[in-house]
Amino acid sequence: MDDFITGLPKLELHLHLEGTLEPALMLRLAARNGLTLPWTEAATLKAAYQFDSLQSFLDLYYQGCDVLRQEQDFFDLTWAYLQRCASEQVVHVEVFFDPQAHTSRGVPFETVLAGIEAALLRGEGELGISYRLIMSFLRHLGEEAALTALAEADPWLDRIHGIGLDSSELGYPPEQFTRLFARAKALGLGLVAHAGEEGPADYIWQAIRQLGVRRIDHGVRCADDSDLLRFLADTRLPLTVCPLSNVRLGVFPSMANHNVLTLLEQGLCVTINSDDPAYFGGYMDANMRALVEALGASREQLCRLSLNAVEASWLNLAAKARLTRSILGYAACQGVSLS
Repeated sequence: MDDFITGLPKLELHLHLEGTLEPALMLRLAARNGLTLPWTEAATLKAAYQFDSLQSFLDLYYQGCDVLRQEQDFFDLTWAYLQRCASEQVVHVEVFFDPQAHTSRGVPFETVLAGIEAALLRGEGELGISYRLIMSFLRHLGEEAALTALAEADPWLDRIHGIGLDSSELGYPPEQFTRLFARAKALGLGLVAHAGEEGPADYIWQAIRQLGVRRIDHGVRCADDSDLLRFLADTRLPLTVCPLSNVRLGVFPSMANHNVLTLLEQGLCVTINSDDPAYFGGYMDANMRALVEALGASREQLCRLSLNAVEASWLNLAAKARLTRSILGYAACQGVSLS
């Protein structure tokens, strides 16, 4: 099964680039930028990656962001992630970056974007990994700050494919960001938002009805609302689910309690993603292995999850058709029937 998972063509639609900052790279970038961290070795830093809530994770996440200062730092961060993608047969990525986490420290927006984009373009050319780039806003900073950040990004919006909404969910419902999403929609940007991770099912409804999102990031709390479940099954509005992240942050007490396969069998367009894999202990392959080990996921279910990601992606129809053929061809060669 490990070989099957690694060989399966995959797409990742919910990935925070800052969340791929592995301990060794964090220490290396800190040294490059003359910064002193509380840790001196990767092993001791990795041991600090223990969280009991979304907020406890975010506290360390933002501390890690501080080592990202130069264009080369953002390039190195993104390139390391893409190399991991290549080793796991991840062929398309739609990734988040948090400009406010950097511009608030005096790092110019253009520096952040230039480093990330250079790596993404290299990954497309050398590794064959296509991409979409999503600028995500920190909801705990409020809508006014997000609108200011969107205006500051205006000169570079032709290089960005969409906007998202992340960070602390509880206390910051989607309805607080209606003007931001209306503005982004008017600019022709794609719309996604984190909802239904810590927050209730109603946050998912708000993201759909008041923000007009094209897919929901996380969304596992939809199981608490039967009307929402039916709506998501009928419309196939995608959910980008992050199993290992959900367990590490206490959304589910264990992987055996996760509902992603139940949602899949109920006809929802659920996808598998790694969220912040440096902090949560696994990239795409590890998330799929966890579903096999704890939930008994079948090869057929893993292929369907990958096909869902093609459906949920922002690729054009020709690219979607090509990747669908690739997954179906792989399944057929492995003796998996998807009829």
